[in-house]
Amino acid sequence: MPSQRPLPAFARRLSLLLVLVCAIAGAQAAQFSAPNASASQTITPSQNRMFQQAMAALNAGDTAAAEPRLRRLRQELPDIYEINESLGLLYASQGKLASATPLLSAAARENPSSDVALANLGTAWLKEGRTADAARELARAAALNPANSGTQEALGQAWMLLKQPAKAAAAFEAALPRDGSNSDLLYNTALALFDCGKPSQAETLLARLPDADSSAEVQSLYGDVDEKLGRYEGAAKHYASAVRLAPTEANVYVLGIEFLRHWTFEAAEKEFAAGVRQFPQSQRMRLGLGVAYYGAGSYDQAIPIFADLLADNPDNSLDAELLGRTCTVLTEGQQPKCANLIQYAQRHPRDAILATYAATSILHQPADDAQMSLARRLLQAAIRSRPNLPEAYYGMGLLLQTEGKWPQSIPELETAIRLRPEYASAHYRLARALSHIGERDKARAEIALEQRYSKQEREGVEARLRQVTTFLVKMQ
Repeated sequence: MPSQRPLPAFARRLSLLLVLVCAIAGAQAAQFSAPNASASQTITPSQNRMFQQAMAALNAGDTAAAEPRLRRLRQELPDIYEINESLGLLYASQGKLASATPLLSAAARENPSSDVALANLGTAWLKEGRTADAARELARAAALNPANSGTQEALGQAWMLLKQPAKAAAAFEAALPRDGSNSDLLYNTALALFDCGKPSQAETLLARLPDADSSAEVQSLYGDVDEKLGRYEGAAKHYASAVRLAPTEANVYVLGIEFLRHWTFEAAEKEFAAGVRQFPQSQRMRLGLGVAYYGAGSYDQAIPIFADLLADNPDNSLDAELLGRTCTVLTEGQQPKCANLIQYAQRHPRDAILATYAATSILHQPADDAQMSLARRLLQAAIRSRPNLPEAYYGMGLLLQTEGKWPQSIPELETAIRLRPEYASAHYRLARALSHIGERDKARAEIALEQRYSKQEREGVEARLRQVTTFLVKMQ
């Protein structure tokens, strides 16, 4: 799975790139001369002196003195590359991208063979959020001058934002020979390589980082690499180091997911519980804790979590399904929070599986006549909505047995089995009904089938738990 980790070097590297290219542009701009002007734009000696004064002020860091001179020159000479480029870079250095990009765009049109002009425009667009435009201009700049490591780094960042890690890795790797000691570049290259399916190559670059042990980002990416290479114990250690170095919500969540992914539920409970205490507003942290409890069989602890999540998001089908699955396996004691599931089912009458879960949860607890009637209505609605849903017929059979109507439950359970022959719980309930009416041999046959299919049924539940875990992984 592609890593969801940020590229923490983005803002800093982009800023450095602008400073670097600005210095190059300033050196070029010092050569301001008449051949760069159109026929209608003759450059006077006074204009040339004003430009040189503006450049001297820029080199001295005095933007307050440079800006009015450059603005006046642009009014008089609107199509001169050096003026547009210098004023655009001045605005960019001040963070005035809305003013900078039209000027840099004009400069790139006026001097399309300048990789510096294209790189400046691409970098400004990247900072402005026009990522596709930035990638286009930076790619043109890199084609003109592949040796410019700053351009290649910015291009790599653009490709990463566009979710094209293979192209990003190529750009970052092109920058490495000239900037190989740059920790940010090494990390970004490793991340791009990991995201395009090359964890071993990513690991090689991470090993070159001098501050790997003190960087939470590096430790977290190391964890991803170990996980992908099947070194699960190492992955957990790296994720734990990331939490120790930077106990952020994201890092704590990733560590909990690592334990959950390998069904180490007790450790997952510990991490997610700590995360919920530290980040009580994090819904994914609460969801992770609930799944950890569910996986460990601590259903009475999982139910309140799923119920509260559903209360916060009343139309969330995943929260409802997790609550439904948990409420239907809880067979002892009362759990008032399961009422949230019933409310969801009543609000979503077409959701047959949730209606079935809601009805079954009622049957798993002491119920009065009104509740039994509600369970029947929910099951009837589920069958109308999905006539081929075996769980609904199983639920109807369970309801009839709860009412002591053992013979009447048999057709319902037989229908459930016809729709799903390996339905272990239905075979068990059918065996009980057959035993009640004296069909001992048939009951024993059903028990044998229940034993035969119970492992498959458990594996089905486990498969769904893995699906939920996969969903949680994608929430990183």
